[in-house]
Amino acid sequence: MYKKIFKNQIWHFMLMVIFIVIIKWGVTLDKEVLNGCLFGINTKFWFWVGIFIPILHQMYVFIIWRFELYTSVFTKKIGLKKAFQTYAVGFTILFVLRLISIILLAYSNKNTLDINPMYSYIVAVFIIPFVIYLFYSVKKYFTIERAYGIDHFDKEYNVPYVKKGIFRYVNNGMYIFGLLILYLPGLLLLSKAGILVAIFNHIYIWVHYYTVELPDMKYIYKK
Repeated sequence: MYKKIFKNQIWHFMLMVIFIVIIKWGVTLDKEVLNGCLFGINTKFWFWVGIFIPILHQMYVFIIWRFELYTSVFTKKIGLKKAFQTYAVGFTILFVLRLISIILLAYSNKNTLDINPMYSYIVAVFIIPFVIYLFYSVKKYFTIERAYGIDHFDKEYNVPYVKKGIFRYVNNGMYIFGLLILYLPGLLLLSKAGILVAIFNHIYIWVHYYTVELPDMKYIYKK
């Protein structure tokens, strides 16, 4: 059982460490990345908070998903509805904290991106419609419950693969477009650190996909 629960997690851990080492090396090459402060706290603190929260978020999802999938420990104790709702509250808080941490970081590090602000604003305006269309498609076609991972809790859940809305064009719209929202604070406030942490979020979510979500989907849907 524990072998199944921790399947692929050595790769998850190794990639996480590699990414952190690369980031630490990267910020030493450009001291301006950590310039600034907010509320009397320097950017370095906000930067590492922005790195820590997605790691915490993805570890939270991994632990809850895998233990529930293979042992049903939470639904056995408190029932399907309460177990899923409790998990979903934690998930939501951590996802919102991803965005809040980058907003705080971008304010702390604003005006360090040395480009014409108009270019940065154009990229931000280009991103927004994709984010809106993604969340519309999730709510209307994919459902919020499925996005949270209801299929790990409800053993009777069996809904066909969604090919409507944004999912008509890409198989994994949430990971491709959903995290684009995290780039907006850095782009709008011209923050190098904000954009760098958004990139980390976007790359690191794919580690979760290949080491946790994809193996789980193969187990749940038998394909």
